[in-house]
Amino acid sequence: MGRKAEYIAAIDLGSSKTTCVVCEIEDNQMEVVGFGNVKANGLKKGMIINLEEAVSSVKAAVEEAELMSDISIGAAFVGVAGTHIYSFNSTGATEVTGKHGEIDNNDIQDVIEAAQAVEIPEDKEIIHLIPMEFTVDEQSGITDPIGMTGSRLEVSVHIISGSVSSVKNIISCLNRAGIEVKDIVSNQLASAEVTVGKDERELGIAVADIGSGTTDLAVFVDGHLEYTSVLPIGGDHFTNDIAVGLRLPILEAEKVKIAYADLLDDNGRDEIHVSLNQDNRKIREKTIDTHLLNEILIPRADEIISIIRKELSRFGYENDINAGLVLTGGGALLRGLPEVAENILGLPVRLGTPINIEGFSEVIDNPMFSSVLGILQYGYMNVSQNRFSPFIKK
Repeated sequence: MGRKAEYIAAIDLGSSKTTCVVCEIEDNQMEVVGFGNVKANGLKKGMIINLEEAVSSVKAAVEEAELMSDISIGAAFVGVAGTHIYSFNSTGATEVTGKHGEIDNNDIQDVIEAAQAVEIPEDKEIIHLIPMEFTVDEQSGITDPIGMTGSRLEVSVHIISGSVSSVKNIISCLNRAGIEVKDIVSNQLASAEVTVGKDERELGIAVADIGSGTTDLAVFVDGHLEYTSVLPIGGDHFTNDIAVGLRLPILEAEKVKIAYADLLDDNGRDEIHVSLNQDNRKIREKTIDTHLLNEILIPRADEIISIIRKELSRFGYENDINAGLVLTGGGALLRGLPEVAENILGLPVRLGTPINIEGFSEVIDNPMFSSVLGILQYGYMNVSQNRFSPFIKK
């Protein structure tokens, strides 16, 4: 007989959408049983700029998820994103104190505390401290040292920090919406963890989650997360370019991007006809040359991928990502973007959708929902593991 089903929820406060997903956990299997996805208000580049509007968006997304799942949501894991996120690597060391030199959980906690004893700006706080590898005496590359024997234990960690005020605002937003925050999860970490498999991590791979206002970048080397950053460019830049280049309202430009944009100029049409609307009324028709649309979009696509390449090169990761690049997030849905990225990077590039989760295909098969499903997976890993988690919170 299987264990009684349990439920966890995750909320992603994006700049363009607020998403809530409910997942059922039964017999160690995660299945999406409800989701809500509404237009975001009160947020810009991942940060809250109008608390009341953000609260309303959260309530609307939660209500949709509750209605679909028939589950009352009182608590959730929540994502944090934005250019205020700052990441770096650190190391720590300690003498093994376990009986007969056997490493136990106390030694793990001691070495983790040593690694996080670093100075960070007063306006920042540690969100995640993620072990990359342990070293026992002179043996490195160890992922789980518990039970091993030695006299000295060292650890290399990746630390993700964020603005204290931004984190507090997110917690306040959820609390005002009637939701208890179980934990804060970095979106860049969430998207990366849910879209790449173990083999790809071992080979070395980069993940770029292209959101509305920013792009979250994560790099795995030798099986562990080694680098994350937030780039101040995203899918909204495509929309803005269309709006300016074709003299369209932002909402209409977004519709054109979703329906007709194709960087490979392979939509089989020379021109398209768009109805311009205002207050739900049709104002006029506009004819758009699809080749001109491409001429507008390709330079921006080149720019985004080139920025990713420069970031990888700046820290020496270009030669470490043998499995290539995964593009995910709503901005990655622009047709032809993976092919453009392959030409620029000279590496394999694929579109990333969430793995190891079942449920509504429109959610789990869509890169747009990678971050919220990654937040869910983070929650599952933390509530199900008894020993130290690969995500160790301060």
